[in-house]
Amino acid sequence: MRLWIGLSLPQLALEIFSPNWCNDAGSVVLEQERVLAVSPLARAAGVGRGMRRGGVLMLMPEARLHERDPAREAEALDAVALAMLQFTPQVALAEEATLLLDIGASLRLFGGIRALCARVRASLQALGFTASISCAPTARAAWLLARAGANRLAHGQRQGRGRALRMASLERRLEHLPVALLPPARPYMSWFEGIGCERLGELRRLPRPGLQRRCGRELLDTLDAAYGMCPELFEWVAPPESFRARLELFDRIEQADLLLAGARHLVLQLVGWLCARQLAVERITLLMEHERGRVGMPPTPLEIALAEPSWRDEHLVRLLKERLARQELPAPVIGLGLEARQVRAMAPPTESLFPEPGGSEEDRMRMLELLVARLGADNVLQALPQADYRPEVANEWVPVQQKAERAAQAAARLPPDVSSLPRPSWLLAKPIALLIRNHRPFYGSPLKVASTPERIEAGWWSDTQTRDYFIAEGQDHTLYWIYRERIVGSGEDAEPRWYLHGLFG
Repeated sequence: MRLWIGLSLPQLALEIFSPNWCNDAGSVVLEQERVLAVSPLARAAGVGRGMRRGGVLMLMPEARLHERDPAREAEALDAVALAMLQFTPQVALAEEATLLLDIGASLRLFGGIRALCARVRASLQALGFTASISCAPTARAAWLLARAGANRLAHGQRQGRGRALRMASLERRLEHLPVALLPPARPYMSWFEGIGCERLGELRRLPRPGLQRRCGRELLDTLDAAYGMCPELFEWVAPPESFRARLELFDRIEQADLLLAGARHLVLQLVGWLCARQLAVERITLLMEHERGRVGMPPTPLEIALAEPSWRDEHLVRLLKERLARQELPAPVIGLGLEARQVRAMAPPTESLFPEPGGSEEDRMRMLELLVARLGADNVLQALPQADYRPEVANEWVPVQQKAERAAQAAARLPPDVSSLPRPSWLLAKPIALLIRNHRPFYGSPLKVASTPERIEAGWWSDTQTRDYFIAEGQDHTLYWIYRERIVGSGEDAEPRWYLHGLFG
């Protein structure tokens, strides 16, 4: 079915200066020397919309006053639209700081309208904006319900329920909305008040020919669109070819871990861009901008390379959280930037019918990436066998990020019979010389040879090895990987020496 979500941002003019996740310091936005938007703390102090600058300073001398910035409002609205692309590819910008999302095809993917609205609300909260959210079968009705809730929020009231999933319930809800919500009706509000027409239900009962002659065709078209009586056309938001986003911080930040809220704001935009273009990111760079001017310094980059391409915001935010916790800032940060340096096509979902025990490969790679962010790239290693018969050379450990780049080359050079040979799960970094008792190797107890020898003769070009490897068993039934050096010649030192090289699991 066709279903729309309307998002209206009544505090957009204020929250571009003071997001709702920062401490409320009593911010006030002025337009032509009159109050346009106030924070909850300023409202509690008695500051109201329409008040002059002098009255604000008299009631709240410590208030932070800002002049309205339409350019920053437009940038913020574009950022919200980009983030909403993760829920549907059909997002449209509407008048009066409102977004419209066609989510009819996304309901099953996100678990129904309630779950989807909850995720949209959580994303807007993380972006730092207060929103009035509505849902309706038509786009104009969703816009009207969202604007009605936004008007209540702007005056410090509760939004109320703005959800109507069927046309019957939508018509009942629209009947009680004020006529002033319709933009084409506002120039004629004195006439509507004079005839006692204050609600949309009363407006629909007026004669249409006379209403068209007095107010124009646009009013009737808007009303018909809200009730689903005429088609609606929109220009959808198109994601850019490449991703680069920036956020001006509300204050000078001196601790890196306090930058997480701003970084999450940028990550949500990145996720919307990735979903819209069906891409996954492999490498991102967070740029922490410092003071500008003569004493300025270049931004501090924080680069994160992912072992597995991802497009999930929770995973990217978790990695940034771990890295920011260990980051030292050379100077206070006044702005953030995020770039997607390396992307690839989004991988299709798994084709297996049943979930894999212990999680999928993607889950394991996320765990490794989290460990890399927490412990450092040099402290999280994975095995990468090399094309060599000598165990010390073949047993190489490399950082997780390097394994994906070198694994294909190493696998192509491995001898075909290596994978079928018995190898221990734990290879010692340096072989341990074993004692000889009663002509048998001894390691805590006499070792009993339990296999035929495997002869390794390799490394003649650098470090020649001539060894016979055996699987040996101790009295506690532990299996060891031992070898005997082949000694050429005779004499007192001709007795073969035994070494322990590995342990089987």
